[in-house]
Amino acid sequence: MSEDILIPPAEKPAAYRVLARKYRPKDFSDLMVGQEPMVRTLTNAFETGRIAQAYMLTGVRGVGKTTTARILARALNYKTAEIDKPTIDLRIPGEHCQAIMEGRHVDVIEMDAASHTGIDDIREIIEQVRYRPVSARYKVYIIDEVHMLSTQAFNGLLKTLEEPPEHVKFIFATTEIRKVPITVLSRCQRFDLRRIGASDLVGLFTTILGKEGISADPDAMAMIARAAEGSARDGLSLLDQAIAHGGGVVEVEAVRSMLGLADRARIVDLFQHIVTGDVAAALQEFGGQYEAGASPAVVLTDLADFTHLVTRLKYVPDASGDQSLSEIERIRGAEFAGSIAVTTLSRIWQMLLKGIPETESSSRPAGAAEMVIIRLAHAAHLPSPEDAARRLLELSGAEPQRQPPAPNGASSGHSPTASGNTPAQARPIDTQPAQRVTGNGATMLRAVPDIVEQPAAILGKTEARPVEAPIVRLEPKVPIRSVSDIADLCATNRDIRLKTLVRGFVRLVSIEPGRLQINLPDDAPKTLVGDLQKKLDEWTGTRWMVILSREPGQQTLIEAETQAQERRVSDARQDPDVAAILARFPGAKITDVRIKGPEPESELAPVALSVAESDEGDILPGDDIEH
Repeated sequence: MSEDILIPPAEKPAAYRVLARKYRPKDFSDLMVGQEPMVRTLTNAFETGRIAQAYMLTGVRGVGKTTTARILARALNYKTAEIDKPTIDLRIPGEHCQAIMEGRHVDVIEMDAASHTGIDDIREIIEQVRYRPVSARYKVYIIDEVHMLSTQAFNGLLKTLEEPPEHVKFIFATTEIRKVPITVLSRCQRFDLRRIGASDLVGLFTTILGKEGISADPDAMAMIARAAEGSARDGLSLLDQAIAHGGGVVEVEAVRSMLGLADRARIVDLFQHIVTGDVAAALQEFGGQYEAGASPAVVLTDLADFTHLVTRLKYVPDASGDQSLSEIERIRGAEFAGSIAVTTLSRIWQMLLKGIPETESSSRPAGAAEMVIIRLAHAAHLPSPEDAARRLLELSGAEPQRQPPAPNGASSGHSPTASGNTPAQARPIDTQPAQRVTGNGATMLRAVPDIVEQPAAILGKTEARPVEAPIVRLEPKVPIRSVSDIADLCATNRDIRLKTLVRGFVRLVSIEPGRLQINLPDDAPKTLVGDLQKKLDEWTGTRWMVILSREPGQQTLIEAETQAQERRVSDARQDPDVAAILARFPGAKITDVRIKGPEPESELAPVALSVAESDEGDILPGDDIEH
């Protein structure tokens, strides 16, 4: 009988940790990548003992908000055999450091507000803050994505956040700072974590790959840094993927294939074909990049990035020192910056901004991208707005270099005709074309300017000559200069309904022949503008345009009449005789003030008074007294 042979079990390999977790910053020295202002502020605050009760960390995804919150909690609870106070010098691990950085310390409570949004979760925190920490110096609450809390949860947190116990600190993190109520922000010390620059990311990747013993192409790391868009976590995730894709080596082709990018050199070639207007070459270059696996939208996006780079190099030549740029981008970008006008670059940029979303949303992205490239190449032959305006001035005869006319009115030079070069003075000036230019007399309306210049080709001269153009001004059959005229016109045509609406709702903004601009209150009929325009066209025999304006305008007729009547009543009360009557009859009141004769309103007018009650036998209640 054979004996059983016991084979010891093989050691289980340690689980792989992705680079974003393995090289997560553990202290403020690691956090210095891109976040120097925040580190400097916290350093000074800890040295002077000015530690806030709450911190708000904001920034885009992947810049280190949660990591910063843990490092800050570690600094608040730092304790070693020699140091027992808050400090930012965390080079020597303390008693609580490892547990805090791993997110398992009993006194550092982390909560994801995205899954704990209600008032009940905040109420639980409020009840727990009364108890002192178990082992650490401070009880620290880290609430991630704090903007996801409900309004009731924010309101429940306000009082505790403003006056927390001395052993409690709050650290909030959010990507949407505008969604956080201002009442919460005012109780926190805010730190904006900046996007990490591409050159800083390249330096970070170089350091990590050196520790991992992995070789990488600098251009490949620049591609990953650009794709990360300022996020260290996204960049390290892409770097992890590139290492696996390249079998332990980070190469340009592998990264380009992984990201679906186009070759930067080929993007520069495509840009050159576009700015030179070579449509065929541009389409051929795009087709080659598309067949190589580049996404059409990514090609256009890279083209927009290179356009931005060229424009930036035009004003900031030192920008070519960016480590994320390839050598061909630096050299050829500077060449294009010195030869292409800003107006052309701006036009390419605007067309690409419109073309990229069209390509992304199209069911045929390759065809949509080709149409964008065709438009870009075609626009290369178009003049800039400045050149177009200059050419228009030249064609209109506004150029300064012109020969003076001969005394007899003809040009002293020669002008080409269909049969050859014939002296211009040999034939008289034909004035008929001038009549056609100005609209055949009164058959066409003409606005300003009143003086036009006839083109030399029509006049048969080398010089433009000012000619007075007849202007036809149409006056309405019924003159209308105010809202009162409109109301009178309604009364004349026996449209009492429209007259009532005009008097009660129309506030005049401006009026001129054929054009009326008014303001209407919210309770005005919706059809008033259309009805008024239709009736004005019918009654005046002239085409009217009634425009509804947002400007306040003048008072309505009824408002103006009411105000004038109140002013007359007020003036009447100040008259000595009227005042004596009112004093003699306590129940009397002024019911009307009428203007008689040509006297102005400022003079005293007849006053009608009504007596409500009186002890005099000769005056009965309700009798009117006219003064």
